[in-house]
Amino acid sequence: MDWTPTRDDFTTYMLPNYNPQAVVPVRGEGSRLWDQAGREYIDFAGGIAVNALGHAHPALVEALKTQGETLWHLSNVYANEPALRLARTLVESTFADKAFFCNSGGEANEAALKLARRYAHDHYGEAKDRIVSFCKSFHGRTWFTVSVGGQEKYTQGFGPVPGGIVHGEYNNLDSARELVNDETCAIMVEPFQGEGGVTPGDQAFLEGLRQLADEHNALLIFDEVQCGVGRTGRLYAYMHYGVTPDILTSAKALGGGFPIGAMLTTDKIAEVFVVGTHGSTYGGNPLGAAVAQAAVTTINTPEVLDGVAARHDLFRSELEKINAKYDCFTEIRGLGLLIGAEFNARFGEAGRDTLKAGIDEGVMLLVAGPSVLRFAPSLIIPEADIREGMARLDKAIGRVADALA
Repeated sequence: MDWTPTRDDFTTYMLPNYNPQAVVPVRGEGSRLWDQAGREYIDFAGGIAVNALGHAHPALVEALKTQGETLWHLSNVYANEPALRLARTLVESTFADKAFFCNSGGEANEAALKLARRYAHDHYGEAKDRIVSFCKSFHGRTWFTVSVGGQEKYTQGFGPVPGGIVHGEYNNLDSARELVNDETCAIMVEPFQGEGGVTPGDQAFLEGLRQLADEHNALLIFDEVQCGVGRTGRLYAYMHYGVTPDILTSAKALGGGFPIGAMLTTDKIAEVFVVGTHGSTYGGNPLGAAVAQAAVTTINTPEVLDGVAARHDLFRSELEKINAKYDCFTEIRGLGLLIGAEFNARFGEAGRDTLKAGIDEGVMLLVAGPSVLRFAPSLIIPEADIREGMARLDKAIGRVADALA
């Protein structure tokens, strides 16, 4: 078919639940992308914290090619070697004893919530089904996970939400104490909120949730879909805090761009998922597992993880220079290479305008709400790309500032 699609074809052929930028990227290498016209962009978005090793990383390309020439799919009627290797790697690298694989972060969180309720049911009875989550959280787009997520805009207009779910205030332990009781089966939290504004969890808050869960025989679930796999400078963020969950979910960077999700837990909790209680047709398929194995083993090295802190410092210093020039941010926050810059009242909800101006200047950005710029680049982005991308961001914010004048 001799046809080159354009951005206008998105409007013609696809549902309008997305509003992509005007350009259509067609090639990527490292932390740079090129569109249909051959124009180059520096990628500070990372596919929303997915492309943790940038674009077309040699280790991931080799893993995909090698596995693609041997075995693509079996279904879970059979075990496969890449999935078993990945499970062993994750278990040996974390608190977990067991792994479950699926296709996305939403599916991983769905599995975690089902596991928590099944565990409480089997050990304490049907009445123990309460799930405590937090406002501004985001846990996926399935009906269960979007209901547990603390943002009403994602459930509005879809009918009654599942029962037994309550929401407290993030980083407010007293708020959590008011909600957690002996009917609570799980406390679900992002140790680092991404979509909710790029907000790291407070040490005392996460430690307090661990204590509350223990006091009420509830399970503590850490959603590390966005902040996991090296994003904070440790393989998983719980290691940064020294607070160990009962269940951990992972996706995004886990596959370095190939769709895969994982749920990790302990032997005691895992045993309630007997044969037939949960599953996934494509979960743990050989292609995804092989690429994820390459991603995790490449990222989980001192060279990569130690480099995240240095890159964080450079991002922050460059953003502070932009702020000194334009007086545009009230706060620059984050851990590792998940960084948020919140606009002040003068710039207000200028996030989308800045994204568009960034495209015009050749830098790709994210937002976390209308007033927060979000940066989730490759964990190995070269220093030169950071500086050049920030120079382009400077010009983009200058455009927005001129429009506000």
